[in-house]
Amino acid sequence: MTTETEATTTERHTVNTLRVGLIGAGGISRVHADGWRALGAAVTVHSHEGAPELAAQYGFAVAGDLDALLAASDVVDIVTPTTSHAPLALAAIRAGKHVICEKPLGGSVEEAREVVEAAREAGVRLFPAHVVRYFPEYAAVQREIAAGRIGEPAVLRFVRGGEAPKAGTWFHDEARGGGIVRDQMIHDLDQALWLAGDVVRVYAVQSAPGGDAAEPHTVTAHVVLTHATGAISHLQGTWGARGLPFRTSADLAGSAGTLAIDSTRTPSRVDIPSAHDADGYLPPPVHAESPYTAQLRDYVAAIAEGRDARVTPEDGVRAVALAEAAMESLRSGLPVELDLASASAEAMVGA
Repeated sequence: MTTETEATTTERHTVNTLRVGLIGAGGISRVHADGWRALGAAVTVHSHEGAPELAAQYGFAVAGDLDALLAASDVVDIVTPTTSHAPLALAAIRAGKHVICEKPLGGSVEEAREVVEAAREAGVRLFPAHVVRYFPEYAAVQREIAAGRIGEPAVLRFVRGGEAPKAGTWFHDEARGGGIVRDQMIHDLDQALWLAGDVVRVYAVQSAPGGDAAEPHTVTAHVVLTHATGAISHLQGTWGARGLPFRTSADLAGSAGTLAIDSTRTPSRVDIPSAHDADGYLPPPVHAESPYTAQLRDYVAAIAEGRDARVTPEDGVRAVALAEAAMESLRSGLPVELDLASASAEAMVGA
């Protein structure tokens, strides 16, 4: 939960006069809109569909085109389908705007690195929106591990699942959304990196083929990561039948103890009706302050204070590299070796 000091710091650094350009009006836009409204930002929305309705709901302005949105913004928040992330981020960076970009940062490692380098050269801030780092349970686990409470992490298991996005949507088109690995499981790929460090080998299997957006299968995917330290992370992601309750969990074992969290045992639940996704794809809100709001608060403060946020641009690239390696493993049936520290993070199949 955000402390009074954190909130005061953010307010002191002009969040109430911050101009935000929100690009996109789909399901995820509502939780970002909730966050910006909670922070008192002046928001302008642009989207091919749904911008007037979203703006009317939240009291935001509408921009008729991208140029108008950029002219009205200091920070651009991109909440559009995956393939548009890098082109929109680059357009905003060229206009001198700070950028918040929903995961993944790009459709490929090369795209993600291009965005990072463009932001660095332009002198603007870039924040990949890996929101799970702002869920209190996961943040608490990271603090415990950093403090050495379980010793050296050895075995980590992450589970994430719920009903699948609607048939016919871009989520199921692996060329556009990346399927379950690049869209859903990238949350836990990022968690594995955050909690156990760099990864040197990736192996993935999936219960059913992806790519058929019109009639998608329910699907479970498994990704096994070998970390540079020798630790092993196992990730399971499920897009299930309609009505399957959303659930996440993490179980971590180290040389001196264990940690476990499970969303079904979250002690407090605070319902935020406007944050619900009508299609059931997003998890229900369960915290006094939405993690999406906490995430945006951190990014605004990082800009004002000239410090790093909890998520860095390189974190966004590394998560894309793992997702790309997992997709390659699914295609080849072989483990993929990679070097996240290399300039290109290129994967070498079967090495």
